[in-house]
Parts: sequence; structure tokens; C-alpha cells
Amino acid sequence: MFDNLTNRLSRVMKTMRGEARLTESNTQEMLREVRMALLEADVSLPVVREFIAKVKEKALGEEVAGSLSPGQALVGVVHKELTALMGADLGEHATELSLASQPPAIILMAGLQGAGKTTTTGKLAKLLHSGNYHQNGKKGAAKKVLVVSADVYRPAAIEQLKTVATQVGVDFFASDSSQKPQDIAKAALDHAKRHYYDVLIVDTAGRLGIDEAMMQEISQLHKLLNPVETLFVVDAMQGQDAVNVAKAFSEALPLTGVVLTKLDGDARGGAALSVRHITGKPLKFIGVSEKLDGLEPFHPERMAQRVLGMGDIVSLVEKVQSNIDIAEAEKMAKKIKSGTGFDLNDFRDQLQQVKKMGDMGSLLEKLPAQFAQAASQMQSGQAEKQMRRTEGILNSMTPEERSKPDLLKASRKRRIAAGAGVPVQEVNRLLKQFEQMQGMMKQFKKGGMGKMMRGMNALKGMGSGLGAFGGFGKKR
Repeated sequence: MFDNLTNRLSRVMKTMRGEARLTESNTQEMLREVRMALLEADVSLPVVREFIAKVKEKALGEEVAGSLSPGQALVGVVHKELTALMGADLGEHATELSLASQPPAIILMAGLQGAGKTTTTGKLAKLLHSGNYHQNGKKGAAKKVLVVSADVYRPAAIEQLKTVATQVGVDFFASDSSQKPQDIAKAALDHAKRHYYDVLIVDTAGRLGIDEAMMQEISQLHKLLNPVETLFVVDAMQGQDAVNVAKAFSEALPLTGVVLTKLDGDARGGAALSVRHITGKPLKFIGVSEKLDGLEPFHPERMAQRVLGMGDIVSLVEKVQSNIDIAEAEKMAKKIKSGTGFDLNDFRDQLQQVKKMGDMGSLLEKLPAQFAQAASQMQSGQAEKQMRRTEGILNSMTPEERSKPDLLKASRKRRIAAGAGVPVQEVNRLLKQFEQMQGMMKQFKKGGMGKMMRGMNALKGMGSGLGAFGGFGKKR
């Protein structure tokens, strides 16, 4: 997302070295590059004009402090304005869900067909059910969630939500395509009240385009339910058209926030800025993968940092902390430090911990630009494929074989390879890498850092620095 902007800023910064302050002449070229990058990213023209005007006003005459170059100083101004444009001007907690109401707190999902409303409904339900959200800057409590579909037009829409609800572990209120949306909403609300649900999420019907009947229907649902949150779900790949859709929905409904989906696709990201500007409402969540845990809270400052190639280390750490068993990690760290006792059972456990962190691609995007580019060379899709293959090999071994790899002779290796559906060479490669990793641990115990680093370099030659941990690197 916004790769062009990052690259253009980096190039122009190099041309502005050695100047004492930002002036109109040395700022003009930089702003031209920013303008072009935003337009190429499908940000609407009115938004670009207003943004550039604000940056120019703030930048001109600003002293370049300390060791900063004029280019770096201008990036600082761009970062502040980009953060404000993305929603920081609405307040510190504006991007959080507002659930302070008498239960059930009702969340109404709105948007065009194909934007990802139903999947986002399931993702949001999972987030609330697991307590992985924040209110007033603090981690929220796990909620009892009920979901219902009022989409009686799209074939299998109701069944799709039922399937998603089952997968994320929340309750589903049954409805039928022969019913009217208002009747479904009334019945679901009554059920939620009688069974003491904390949150009711209502998935509404979408259309392929904006029409009057659609707007009237969702407006009536809003009056009936009086939701505490009305979230507009928009596809990041809509580009310029997202502006027209956002305008229509914001005029028909008192929106409280926006959810931007499909940021893991080929989206150029302009919708993130345009929709926020047009609706005047905060971006609350972003969809970063197709998986049901692929919904993340939106943080304006962190996203601005990612746009400018600074990465989002805070979100990366939060993702790790929420998915990794800290006690188990500390126990494993002690084993590694001692240089003894670490076997293939432990190795398999580590792979499963890594899998819990979710999509590799979305994790790599949170790294600063220079690291993300290096990491992306490993091809995250290939890494995940290799990880599954490695786990298959380990699962084909008996617990005794994993604890005593020396038992693995030719006949056992053939059995393991057949069970995992891989050539015997793959089993041999995994065992070889594990032996080298154990050698590195022994060097670590002895304090032989130089030897250990040479061992790591040898492993990199086999594919990548992650090769030691299950062959995640490029296949030879």
C-alpha cells in the first residue's frame, strides 16, 4: 500500500541534502512527487489538493533542526498531516468501537455487495468474542455475541453467515429469505434481549450499485434498531468509485465508522484517505487477509508510519503478544540458552506458535521499508507452503522419533516421507538443518559467538536466515 509514495519520498530526500531550511523552491519538487504518488494511489483530487495545501503551509520556512536534512524535515510534516488526514484529528479513541450502551449493543453493517460485509461481520464477532479489542485505551472484555443476516436477496447469504459464525465460535440467529429484513431485525433483537447477549451484529443486504430501494431499506433498519455503531464496509480496491459510494451512504445513514477491506490485495490504498475525508468518520478496522483473524484495529499514526516506510513495529509486537504463549516462549528460550534438551517435539511446537501469528504477508508489511523489502524476497506464500510441508514431516514422526532423531534410519525416513507426501530428500534436509541448529545452540552455550555467527552464515547459504527453522527460505 502506497509503495509509490514511499519510493518517491526516498528519492527526493537525497536531492535536498545540504540545505539549511525548507523554502518554496526546494519544497516544490517534493510536494509534486507527493501529489503524483497520491493520485496514482487513487486518492480523490479534492483530498489531494487540500492535503498538499496544508503540507505546504506547515512546511515553508520550517527550520531544519539538528542532524535532519530538509527532506527528512518535510517527511516529518507529511507524517503529521497524513496522520491527521487518516483520523488523528478526531481524537485519541475515535477509532475504537463505542459499546457503552444498555445490552445488547447493536452494530449495523452497511456497504455494497462484494465489499466483504458478511466476512467482516464474522471477523468482528470473533474480535469481540475473544476480547481482542480496545475501549478507552484498555483491552476490552470478551463479549457474548449474536449475529444475524438481514440479506434476503443474495443467494446463500444467510447460510454463509451461519458458516462463518460457526467457524468463529459465536451464536447465529436463524432467518429465512422469505422474511422481510425488518421482521428479521425485530426477532433477532428480541432474542438478543431475552438471552442476555452483549452485542448483536446485523449484516445487511448489499447491491451491485447504489439504488434508492437499498438506501430506504437500510435507513428503515437503522431507525428500527437504533444501533450504537453503524459501520460502512468499503472495498479498498474500489479506488475513485469508493468516494461516490461513501458519499451516498453517509447521506442516507448516520455512520459512526468505516471498515476498509481487502488491503492484502492489489489495492493502491487511496480509498483509505478518500473515504475518511468524504464521510468525516474514522476508519475503525482494516481487513488484512481472508482469514477470520485478518481484521485489525486502525491506528492513524501507525498507518501513516507504514505509508512513509517507517513500519508499524507496535502493531507487530501486539500481534505477537496476542497469539504467542509467553510462558511457553520463556521456557523454550531457557532450553535454547542451555544448549541441551531442544528436540524435534520442541521444534514442532515452535512452528505451531508461528502459525498462530497469522498471515506472513500482513506481518512483513509492518516492518520498516528496508527490512520489509528484504523479507519479501523470501516470498511469504512460499514460506507458508514450506512451513506446512515441514509440519507434515514432523507430524509423520512418532513422539519418540522426534525426541531421538538418531533413530531415524532409511526405512523410517521412507515411512515418514510417504506419510507427509514428500520425497525422502526433504526429510534429510530437515534433519540436516536441525543438526546445524543444535550445533549453533551449543556454541551459544559456550559463548562462542563468532563460531555461531559463522554457522548462521552457513545456514543462510542454504536459502535464507530462516532456513534453520524449517526451511522457510527459497527452495534449492
